[in-house]
Amino acid sequence: MSEPRETRAGFGAALDRVEGVPGWMTLDQARRLWDAARRVPAGGRIVEIGSFRGRSAIILASAAPADVKLTAIDPHAGGDRGPNEIAPEAERGEADHEAFHGNLRAAGVAERVRHRRTYSGAALGELREPLDLLYVDGAHRYGPARADIEGYGALVRPGGTLLVHDSWSAIGVTLAQARVLFASRAWRYVARSGTLAEYRREELGPADALANGLRQLAELPYFARNELVKLLIVLRLTPLARVLGHGTGDWPY
Repeated sequence: MSEPRETRAGFGAALDRVEGVPGWMTLDQARRLWDAARRVPAGGRIVEIGSFRGRSAIILASAAPADVKLTAIDPHAGGDRGPNEIAPEAERGEADHEAFHGNLRAAGVAERVRHRRTYSGAALGELREPLDLLYVDGAHRYGPARADIEGYGALVRPGGTLLVHDSWSAIGVTLAQARVLFASRAWRYVARSGTLAEYRREELGPADALANGLRQLAELPYFARNELVKLLIVLRLTPLARVLGHGTGDWPY
């Protein structure tokens, strides 16, 4: 069954709003975020960890019902922005902060997003209500990624959605997935759009949990491919990366 025309039009309008907003999100990933936010029930709650300049927050806010609470958590400290921008830098962070709020205003969703300018670990203790959708795209090192998936994931209600960006690409994120999710009996692996992995909160029996773990292990060749692509980019061998289906000089995402 085809989707309603107003849904297609709404997604197209959201894409128009993020045109020119920098970030790392493909069309398919934007669609997965959109669909997940559309499923959030009235009065529900969304948390985004890692907002950068607002690309994903705009998609989520545009898709969710009007009374959904959307919290975006990002310290805008100028670090953890990419492979060569890990260390904080105040001037860069302030530019990101101003651009984030400017982009939300330009998209008409500023009133729908509550921004917490702090690290995710500090914001966790403020949350009391269950989450319907959690989008994790914060620091990609193992420790922070694991803490985000474990700590905030525990707040996701049964039937809720967890989306993890840069899975099967960033080593720290994939290791965190392996530790927290691969053998979990509380999270079903749904699918991925590029490096955006989707999980659903539900209780799994032993056989289901085994099959679920094997489905995730089956993504490891894709992870190995992405690591090889990154190595080729570092070595300035991007023509060889194209042989692996990667047509740009950007990190796989």
